Amino acid sequence: MTINVGGVVAIVIFYVLILAVGIWAAKKKPEGEDDADDVMLAGRSIGVFVGIFTMTATWVGGGYINGTAEAVFDTGLVWCQAPFGYALSLIFGGVLFANKMRSQGYVTMLDPLQDKFGERMGGLLFLPALCGEVFWSAAILGALGATLSVVLNLDNTVAVILSACIAVFYTLFGGLYAVAYTDVIQLICIFIGLWLCIPFAWTHPAVGDVTDTEKDWIGSVPTEQIGLYMDYCLLLVFGGIPWQVYFQRVLSSKSGHKAQVLSYVAAFGCLIMAVPPVIIGAIAKVTAWNETGLECEDPVTCITSNHTAMILPLVIQYLTPSYISFFGLGAISAAVMSSADSSVLSAASMFARNIWKLIFRQNASETEVIWVMRAGIFIVGFLATTLALTIPSIYGLWYLSSDLVYVILFPQLLMVVHFRNHCNLYGSLAAYIIGLVVRLLGGESMIGIPPIVKYPWYDEENEVQLFPFRTLSMILSGLFLVFVSMFTRWVFETGRLAPKYDFFRCVTNIPDDVQKVGEPQEGEMSIMTCHNVVKYNSTDEMNGRVNPALTLGSDSDEDIPAPTTTTADGKIKKRLVGEIISPPPITSPKKHDQTKL
Repeated sequence: MTINVGGVVAIVIFYVLILAVGIWAAKKKPEGEDDADDVMLAGRSIGVFVGIFTMTATWVGGGYINGTAEAVFDTGLVWCQAPFGYALSLIFGGVLFANKMRSQGYVTMLDPLQDKFGERMGGLLFLPALCGEVFWSAAILGALGATLSVVLNLDNTVAVILSACIAVFYTLFGGLYAVAYTDVIQLICIFIGLWLCIPFAWTHPAVGDVTDTEKDWIGSVPTEQIGLYMDYCLLLVFGGIPWQVYFQRVLSSKSGHKAQVLSYVAAFGCLIMAVPPVIIGAIAKVTAWNETGLECEDPVTCITSNHTAMILPLVIQYLTPSYISFFGLGAISAAVMSSADSSVLSAASMFARNIWKLIFRQNASETEVIWVMRAGIFIVGFLATTLALTIPSIYGLWYLSSDLVYVILFPQLLMVVHFRNHCNLYGSLAAYIIGLVVRLLGGESMIGIPPIVKYPWYDEENEVQLFPFRTLSMILSGLFLVFVSMFTRWVFETGRLAPKYDFFRCVTNIPDDVQKVGEPQEGEMSIMTCHNVVKYNSTDEMNGRVNPALTLGSDSDEDIPAPTTTTADGKIKKRLVGEIISPPPITSPKKHDQTKL
């Protein structure tokens, strides 16, 4: 096969455009704002215009566009739930979380979880968040690899690896400043590129009548699959909320109210951007592919399961003129590259702040955190590339990316934001274990996990769980979080268990020096350590006005008195470094934090 020179030129042009915008945007940040939090949140200065584009681009990217066309072609429009599910997730995210999270001045999605349950539990909750971002990145890289394999006539493996290298390299140029501004170019390229291709594809001689009932692109939901259908629907709606890639936009907004508005507008934008790939999927469904230039593996159906992930680039490549296909494929490639950096940056940001800085290296300098973030970008990129090469369906990755986030993170985030006084570390750990176990017992064919428990209505022939066991796992996780928290609080506060058995020190066995710390002010987080309790505003930390050695403990421990606890017999006992304690509740702020850094 010969390399498509015209396609290469088109992609190079769009790549250069995205890179140029990214570098220009990185230089827009104010002088002196080079700390890690500024890289993550763009100084909390994202305006309305750029905010609408970057919030919409939270989900609209290569996986969104390619996956939507794939779903319409493969199973029909009614099973193409992700565009509608993620649009609703933005609406519910705005209603339930945007204002509260932004007003509290948090930096990442894990901050309220670590603030309530402690750093170690926050580390455990980081794992499903990391899995979600890696799966989503893999879907994006798979989409870009599929596009490049069509345009350049390269092997898909080579295309995915090449795509990953480009995305990781671009991410290192700048933080959220670069990501946000490239999102503007991304959406413009997708919108113009796809709509230019549709008229030419629709009028191609090989394309049949879209109203042909024999080639139904609408699809249907059999009665026995209603439970499965609703399970996926709820997973996408509520599993689409607890993502750092979404909260990174929320927390970078100028105020909580603006974060809500951006969420609502972005939901509408997601639906608008889903229209072109839906039309392209329908066109592909009614096309006689053996009458095109595509080399058919099957003379009857022509398009096999090996091709379904590449439906969008196949339509653009074989059903449109070359000069149009170059523009369309190049635009999609540039858009996917711009999306990949968001997800990779989100995962690396959580690791650098919530794991490295708050658990392992509390006194880490801003330069060290930034370098850890860069190392995390490479690691996340490697993991995503491996998954993109081993799981064939982009749309399957799209569903899988929300699974653990939905089951484990959503109920915990909902509780700590709205009902933080009704949960504790014991309940969080129990909910984590129950949610994970119940979910894994249902199996997952995409990654080779067989079902250990066959829930009601199990399809033996196709080996598919028709019962909504993912939603069951989420509900059980939430219930255990509430009831275990209530039970442990009851047994300790009523004296049925002595305080010494409160091993996590979060109910009654709380050291005297951390029990009364007062109420936090607007945008303020209370950092609980084994040395001291220090209240500070998140903007203070970002501006370098907080000494890490005085907040989270560090290598400077010799300058800080060792923590002590008074025992029942009046003796003074040193507490061990690293003992888990519970932070006080954070009250709702009286007004929004509108600090612009």
